[in-house]
Amino acid sequence: MRILHIIATLAPQAGGPSNSVSRIVTAYPAIGSEGEVVTLDDPDDKFLRSVSFRVHALGPVSTRFGFSTRLIPWLAANRDRFDGVVVHGLWQYLGYAVRRAIDGRKPYLVFTHGMLDPYFKRAHPLKHIKKTPYWLLNEYWVLRNAQRVLFTSEAEAKNAAKSFWPHQWRASVVPYGATAPSGDPAALVESFLSQHRALRKPNGQPRPYLLFLGRIHAKKGCDQLLEAFAKIASRVPDLQLVFAGPDGAAASGLSKASVSNLGTAGLKSALVAEARRMGLAHRVHWTGMLEGDQKWGAFYGCEAFCLPSHQENFGIAVAEALACGRPVLISDKVDIWKEILQDGAAFVGHDNVPGAISALERWIALSTSEKAAMGDRALRCFRSRYDMQANASGIVEVFNQAIAVKSGNRAVHAEAKLPATR
Repeated sequence: MRILHIIATLAPQAGGPSNSVSRIVTAYPAIGSEGEVVTLDDPDDKFLRSVSFRVHALGPVSTRFGFSTRLIPWLAANRDRFDGVVVHGLWQYLGYAVRRAIDGRKPYLVFTHGMLDPYFKRAHPLKHIKKTPYWLLNEYWVLRNAQRVLFTSEAEAKNAAKSFWPHQWRASVVPYGATAPSGDPAALVESFLSQHRALRKPNGQPRPYLLFLGRIHAKKGCDQLLEAFAKIASRVPDLQLVFAGPDGAAASGLSKASVSNLGTAGLKSALVAEARRMGLAHRVHWTGMLEGDQKWGAFYGCEAFCLPSHQENFGIAVAEALACGRPVLISDKVDIWKEILQDGAAFVGHDNVPGAISALERWIALSTSEKAAMGDRALRCFRSRYDMQANASGIVEVFNQAIAVKSGNRAVHAEAKLPATR
């Protein structure tokens, strides 16, 4: 089966959606399928040079809405090469283009990537009002006509129905996954620490640290994590806090078009100043974005991964931490928290400062053996729940069902046209 994915940007700095598309398409060959991707990136963006699958970059575009005069003609000319199409995200020209060029001709799926979470309705009520006309004119119909609307958890699917009215779609839950890292964990940790020497003690031994890895963004609860760390810091004087990720639109290596697609705002400078005011500048570290061995070394080297987010339909970094056998300290707004908590691999708090403090306090109260046992449960949780190949297989299965239904309808229609026999 050949599947086309459509997404605004594949920039790694864009976070979960772009990373998940790359992983899904990379996983297709192992299950006998193929994938290609259409983006609105500038073809000259450096990050596209390292992509291992076929990408059609139709940018650059100059707005976050992603209007491109090339997209609909390209889809019309190429749609017959594919068995199905997956459009990623909402509130952009991508959905309109799929309605015009794909709807009624090929089955298509929509991955909402958390963009229907009611958090945004509460946090940005004016934006919600501004989006309502576009919902009625376009997004409602994009979702209604989709073969399936894909969510990454039951919680996300349930919450999505609370955002806009009217709404009508056929939902399927297809959990995200992550690819377990290859390579020797000790060597990966050494690679990371060699680039971040402040995380070593004077005797060369690594300092214990908690890790946040993702966009430095208010939605992620970065400010809450810093404040919570300040509350417990005096009780664990050697513990460090590492923020690894791009500072919103200040991310380097992107064209202006791809920066527009990210749609993030810088927060790092304010947090750096706050850490300094708290007297913690020497214990809070900023690595910038990490990729490859550096990223996996940061995961393997940490004690636990922290994500006190206000909204997270899945959280790719959560699955990656579990893949490295690292427990996670997360908020109850990370939609997969119940499953991980059930597996004994997480401490969970509310998405506020007291909630973050509670999760940190429970972690530092554990003994060394209890932390190790929680790490073992984290790895088992990953292996049983968050296999990326299962994600790719789920998408293929949805398309197989759509094709089977369509073939069955054709057979019934053809049989109805046959002349009666005596």
